[in-house]
Amino acid sequence: MGRRETFTPFDAAEYLKTDEDMALYLDAIMEESNGDPRMIAVALGDIARAKGMTQIAKATGLARENLYKALSADGNPEFSTVMKVITALGLKLHASSATTAKLRNAPRKRPARELAKVREMEAREMAQRLAAAEPAEPIMVAKASRKRSTLSA
Repeated sequence: MGRRETFTPFDAAEYLKTDEDMALYLDAIMEESNGDPRMIAVALGDIARAKGMTQIAKATGLARENLYKALSADGNPEFSTVMKVITALGLKLHASSATTAKLRNAPRKRPARELAKVREMEAREMAQRLAAAEPAEPIMVAKASRKRSTLSA
């Protein structure tokens, strides 16, 4: 008979070695989860286990067991707990516009200052052309009369 394979459960904490890994992991979870609080809590739990749950418990002033429970898939941590954990992990919570994320990868056509200068130059040129032009004849507008037609049966 063949050899029997054994598998171990995947644990993201084993792969989070640096602070940058941890920040990128949380950022990816927040992006991919569409704000699912359970996934974010689990990700914070993974990062806390990678750093050391005892160390995070001391830094937050919360009991280690309570952190394990709050940062699990079944947990429902208060926002204050989440913020304490984020701070203890040495991370920052960052917000950006949803449209900014889409535009971040798009190339900018012109910097804002350059665009303002171009618009100012165009306005000056238009003013010079208008000043040099002869006054135009007034335009007469005739009113069209409206006729209502009635349909007979």
